[in-house]
Amino acid sequence: MSTDQPTPGSGEEPPEGPSQPREDDPFRKRPPHPTPPGGPGEPSAASGGEPGRPFGEPSGAGGEPPYGRMPPPPAGGRAESDPLAGMPPLANRFKRLVARIIDALIVGIPLGLILGFAFGGYNYNRAGRSFWQELIYALVYFAYDGYMLTTRGQTFGKQFMKIRVAMLDNGALPAGQPGWTRAAVYALPPIVPCCGSLFWLVNVLWLLWDKPYQQALHDKAAKTVVVAAQ
Repeated sequence: MSTDQPTPGSGEEPPEGPSQPREDDPFRKRPPHPTPPGGPGEPSAASGGEPGRPFGEPSGAGGEPPYGRMPPPPAGGRAESDPLAGMPPLANRFKRLVARIIDALIVGIPLGLILGFAFGGYNYNRAGRSFWQELIYALVYFAYDGYMLTTRGQTFGKQFMKIRVAMLDNGALPAGQPGWTRAAVYALPPIVPCCGSLFWLVNVLWLLWDKPYQQALHDKAAKTVVVAAQ
């Protein structure tokens, strides 16, 4: 009786799950170095480490590790339990704002010209648009944002500001559902009558007080963070 399970030695690997980073993903979180001889906390002299020094922290002069210093351990926990360990630092909030403005211009200017011909005029002020203009803009921005995040982890605005979106648990690109979820929660609510614009405003402001990962609501929905692109 045949089965669909790969047999040992066949060279066939089970497919990676949606939350697993691809092997060719340059942004995935780097695994820690193998434990050197002598046991945990006692690195060998050949590794250049010192007893009790956290992974990734330089023992002296010689520069920072490739992904920056390890973040401080959370209250009551250890550095190893911090999801951001081994990842670049969180992105500056101002850079995130500028990146969104750049993306809004990239989408809005050409779309405004097209819709201007189609509807006899286009109001770049969101409050002055018709429902159909707002719906088309939201869908186009959703497609742009979702495609860029799932394939590159960056929109053009984020690329210009040298920041990117990463999965909180492993630092990988938000490929597939996470990227589209993030784009949907950001771009689509404004088309909902009455409360949609209010939700959008709360969403984008949420990162100002969110601790410790500075996540907007669309980040929380997709389980992502925005970090520096190193």
